[in-house]
Amino acid sequence: MYYIYHIPGKKIGVTRNLNNRVTLMQGYKETEYEVLEQSEDINYISDREIELQKSYGYKVDMKLYKNLKFNKMKINATEQTSTFPCPVNKLKGRLMDNIGLKWKHPEFGQFEITKKNIPWIMKNVKTSMFNNDRCYIYNKAFYEAYYNVDHTPDVDMLLMMADNEVTDTSERFDLIRDWAATRGLYDSGNSHTQYVKLQEEAGELAKALLINDQPEIVDAIGDMVVVLTNLAHLQGYSIEYCIDEAYKVIAARTGKMINGTFVKDAD
Repeated sequence: MYYIYHIPGKKIGVTRNLNNRVTLMQGYKETEYEVLEQSEDINYISDREIELQKSYGYKVDMKLYKNLKFNKMKINATEQTSTFPCPVNKLKGRLMDNIGLKWKHPEFGQFEITKKNIPWIMKNVKTSMFNNDRCYIYNKAFYEAYYNVDHTPDVDMLLMMADNEVTDTSERFDLIRDWAATRGLYDSGNSHTQYVKLQEEAGELAKALLINDQPEIVDAIGDMVVVLTNLAHLQGYSIEYCIDEAYKVIAARTGKMINGTFVKDAD
């Protein structure tokens, strides 16, 4: 069955899986979109989608739905870039359709499309200057973000992944642990190096606070949370457990503010 869905004020599209395409991929709940028509006739649905896009005043797709290629993407990897055979506005759907697809780079080895790296690709993809129907990412940036074991993860990406994939805040920490585990940090790293990393990030935070650099403040705090999550894991604890234990101590604590600092009452 093919469905023509309408996201009011945004778009009209076609899918065979409303939950995957509209809810999981685009983030709209069932109450935020409507199904205009449905049919098993792909020819009818393809023509009708264009008619409705015109009728509602939305951007009209250049290709009929029936002419779109949902088969395996052919990603062209050069030394500098990996190019996808579709425009940016169609890329997320193609990536979701091709999760698990792998391609090779002569220097960085094997890349793979995963549910967790799709947000990074979508944030960093650029339209080809030679063909608007193609787009690309830089291979080194992709490698540094997802394959270099010595690289600190992009905290914005971790949060974006969490926003796209989880509803439980605690699962954000699972994303961090998954990132670290797949890069061998828990197998080859240790608590001492993570502590040194924590002090480096604390220094970055201090510099950002001194000059009131808000983006760097956010970045440094996020990096420290990432490091603390990994440090706790290496010590045999979860960061959630450490936070809960700390909160148990401070929950009933009383005191007062003195010169901008909370000073607890004497026991």
